[in-house]
Amino acid sequence: MKRLKEKYFNAVKLRKRGYFLDEIGKKLSIAKSTTSLWLRDIELPPFAIERLANRGNLGRAKAQKTRELRRKVFEQVLRDRSEKLIKNTSLTKNHYKIICALLFWCEGSKNTKSGVHFVNSDPSLVKTFLTLFRSSFKIDEKRLRICLHLHEYHSTEKQISFWSNITDIPMRQFIKPYKKPHTEKE
Repeated sequence: MKRLKEKYFNAVKLRKRGYFLDEIGKKLSIAKSTTSLWLRDIELPPFAIERLANRGNLGRAKAQKTRELRRKVFEQVLRDRSEKLIKNTSLTKNHYKIICALLFWCEGSKNTKSGVHFVNSDPSLVKTFLTLFRSSFKIDEKRLRICLHLHEYHSTEKQISFWSNITDIPMRQFIKPYKKPHTEKE
């Protein structure tokens, strides 16, 4: 009985210092339900409340990093599987056309009067689409135009140079970029 009272008083001390219930349970080898029952009416001083809030924020940040790491690992596994599948598949020109058409279906313009439009900000996807488009169809490279949509903080020259390298389209074929207005949302 004496040992149980000692654990109870230690639990109260730890709680008043801002420890979480599961931390107290682990430190004192008692069930979380017992810890919760013992400490449910304990009033916490301001510094203990602040410690709990800070620890909670740290926990959320750590959980976010863990989720991001898992997502990156999962994406890498998918990339590896995709690369292996593609390497073991012999693709014909018709396959390239189908893949190009699917990309266009997802990211292309549906207005057929003004030519082919492809809109995306992922350099890898844009490059892939153009590679497939060029290898699948006979196109006049001189007719290709790019219109960048830029925020005010982007350097027009740097962006045109960057996208010219990605797309293999000369900078002279870029039209005046569209400058997105600043929305000033809070």
